[in-house]
Amino acid sequence: MTDTLSPAELPDFPMARAAGCPFDPPPQLRDLQQEGPLARVRIPESGGTAWLVTTYAEQRALLADRRVSSDVTRPGFPIPVPAGSGGGIGLSFILMDDPEHARLRRMVQAAFTVRRVESMRPAVQQIVDDMIDDLLAGPKPVDLVEAFALPVPSLVICELLGVPYTDHDFFQENSKTIIKRSVAPEERAAAGGRLAQYLDDLVGRKLTEPGDDLLSRVAERVKAGDLTRQEAAQMGVLLLIAGHETTANMIALGTLALLRHPAQLALLRETDDPKLVAGAVEELLRYLNITHNGRRRVALEDIEIAGRTIRAGEGIIMANDIGNRDPSVFPDNPDELDIRRDARRHVAFGFGVHQCLGQPLARMELQVAYSTLYRRVPTLSLATDLDRIPFKHDGAVYGVYELPVTW
Repeated sequence: MTDTLSPAELPDFPMARAAGCPFDPPPQLRDLQQEGPLARVRIPESGGTAWLVTTYAEQRALLADRRVSSDVTRPGFPIPVPAGSGGGIGLSFILMDDPEHARLRRMVQAAFTVRRVESMRPAVQQIVDDMIDDLLAGPKPVDLVEAFALPVPSLVICELLGVPYTDHDFFQENSKTIIKRSVAPEERAAAGGRLAQYLDDLVGRKLTEPGDDLLSRVAERVKAGDLTRQEAAQMGVLLLIAGHETTANMIALGTLALLRHPAQLALLRETDDPKLVAGAVEELLRYLNITHNGRRRVALEDIEIAGRTIRAGEGIIMANDIGNRDPSVFPDNPDELDIRRDARRHVAFGFGVHQCLGQPLARMELQVAYSTLYRRVPTLSLATDLDRIPFKHDGAVYGVYELPVTW
């Protein structure tokens, strides 16, 4: 029972994965889940403590609880430096509570409806086909991250936002710095400042030279007085980072997982059933859960849950990766990758009012990327050993830095 231990005796979070098991949550998380829904952990960066929630039901209950805050500036919030903030430009709306969170989210949510996203599917298919044409025409082996996984979502989010793709080296480099846990806070803040300044300049150009893109529509709200230019720039930073980093890591890590599970890959490669493809995406999101840093909150009031009391001002971390392996919700061996499983209830996109705004876009991109890549490159295989692949153990978003492949 971790709540009887002193802070120095508590386990640190996040925890290390077991050697040779890059797709599974740390074994210590499984042990804590078996002991009960809640445990106390220490946050090494700050020396503070928080409640770690390991079970699916309690995670969903707390993520939907209005007595739980996403406001990173509140005392007790279990994160030392707000990810993505920097340069004095302000905070992303995902780190705010309603009504400010809802006000800012409403400004852009129309761009991410299922209908709007589906209208983009032919354009995304063309991007994926063009990238695979280039891949097949180039040398091999090749790093799939640089040749496919990163450029596909970067091109898509650039097209949606109206960001010049020619600037991708700049924003990808600064995005990597912002989400890397091992980077010093000052360096992370400097990268956030550079990216915020870039988006601020771009919003300024959209004010005078609008186009048919999301940032131009955001700039219209600035002109109408509904939004400050600083809020618009910070919104652009969030959408640009979230729009390419998460999907890029899912494409690369999902490909690696499928290559290590050839029977599952064969099922996906040989199907023309869009329902099976969509189901495979949900299962890969559940199985891999790339946000392995947990979803973090702070209690606004005393909360009774699972026989414990979370006191007002105490930090809470929802460990979604182990939540998605909860056998009470996914009873048929949740540690196995099975693309025929009904995995739609996973919490890889969070839950409640802060559930990921861009999930329809991410799902569509992954469906197109997975179904096209393996069909067009049926002999795709790893060009190195698993133990030589560099994993992002130091990032807020889990994945691989490189994925050498051949065909």
